[in-house]
Amino acid sequence: MQTNFAPEQLRDPRVAEADRILKRCVHCGLCTAVCSTYVVLGDERDSPRGRIYLIKDMLERRDEHAPSEQVRHHVDRCLTCLSCMTTCPSGVDYLHLVDAARAEIEERCPRSFKDRMLRRVLAWTIPYPRRFRLALKAVPLARPFIPLLQRFGLEEVAAMLALAPTGANKREARFGGAGTAVTHSERRARVLLLTGCVQPVLRPDINDATIRLLARRGVDVVVAHGTGCCGGIVQHMGQEKDAQYLAKRNIDAWWKEIGRGEIDAIIVNASGCGTTVKDYGHMLRGDPAYADRAERVSSLAKDVSEFLYEYQLGAPERWSSLRVAYHSACSLQHGQRIHDEPRALLQQAGFAVMDVPEGHICCGSAGTYNILQPEIASQLKKRKQDNIRSTRVDVVAAGNIGCITQLNTGLDTPIVHTVELLDWAYGGPVPPGLEHLAQFVTDVPKPRRHVEDFIET
Repeated sequence: MQTNFAPEQLRDPRVAEADRILKRCVHCGLCTAVCSTYVVLGDERDSPRGRIYLIKDMLERRDEHAPSEQVRHHVDRCLTCLSCMTTCPSGVDYLHLVDAARAEIEERCPRSFKDRMLRRVLAWTIPYPRRFRLALKAVPLARPFIPLLQRFGLEEVAAMLALAPTGANKREARFGGAGTAVTHSERRARVLLLTGCVQPVLRPDINDATIRLLARRGVDVVVAHGTGCCGGIVQHMGQEKDAQYLAKRNIDAWWKEIGRGEIDAIIVNASGCGTTVKDYGHMLRGDPAYADRAERVSSLAKDVSEFLYEYQLGAPERWSSLRVAYHSACSLQHGQRIHDEPRALLQQAGFAVMDVPEGHICCGSAGTYNILQPEIASQLKKRKQDNIRSTRVDVVAAGNIGCITQLNTGLDTPIVHTVELLDWAYGGPVPPGLEHLAQFVTDVPKPRRHVEDFIET
């Protein structure tokens, strides 16, 4: 693609990076066939190719005009599912192009009062577990007003209330807070675990299952004091400085642990967060104080399925005849290019794994997308749930808390994290919601110690 930036414009790092990315695009249009928003809307401006043209025009004319409402409208509709990057034969770095566009829009394009307030509330609440937990406590009181909110044009607030799981904040994590789960078998590895912001509140069982499974297999698991949100939530809302602040907070906390001894990996069990942590090196490349450390952290980051696949879990302690539909989160298959590992792990654990049709199409979660773009997210959710139903399985496995939350409402088939099923197969408890399936799981007759005997916090 030919660009027309003036030399003085190219002195801006954001524009210079966009120029390099734009020049790789050859207008082939292969990205349109796999773009979730284009599939449901059919508007070229809601495809990667269309947005690339809009972003190019916005940046070339930045000295003359602020970003237009049309550009903001279509960039806001992007899910950042990154299916286009998997398909693109030219290697267009769409992720960093759209992130730059969002930051530009957020800085220079005024939003309505409603949009500003909603985004501030989301950025102030979701990345901070205590605030998020308190907000969830108010949900039952506000839910009866959902029809009224919709009537007065507050569909985003109504969608947020409808998404919030009932009673999610009542469960307590078995291994909550900072500390170390020490294996009592021969130590084979030592890892850091990002527990995240939303996940400990909505489904703490995922972190518990991750810690149990790793510690039972000879891995010390460290949850560093001071870690929290990866920064992805605010990054994809264009709030670049806030995202960098959260990234630096995690890096500072992890660096203390890295300096104390060997760390084999930083485990992330929410694939959306994993995609962001693996991008810390790029996010902080211009910060002399953090660039090298950020690159080191990114190189250590691994999705839990990625780590376990390389680690070799061995034979399961329980065997089942359960049929599992594997939902491949966009941030895992497109953002991190991890395709086969979760399926292979589930098959090794004894489950019959089924692929979901149209697996490359997003479920509509995408961080805060299902709140900020509820109509499109609802269409994608229905499409995904219909495809899941067609598999006629016993349970759905996914590697991202956002997908689990999005698909859980309105789906009769229970949905759990992949690591919860693995933990169950290798000696852990029945994942919440699957108690009715326990009769189809058989213990392998061999002596073993209870999981808590292996773990100290």
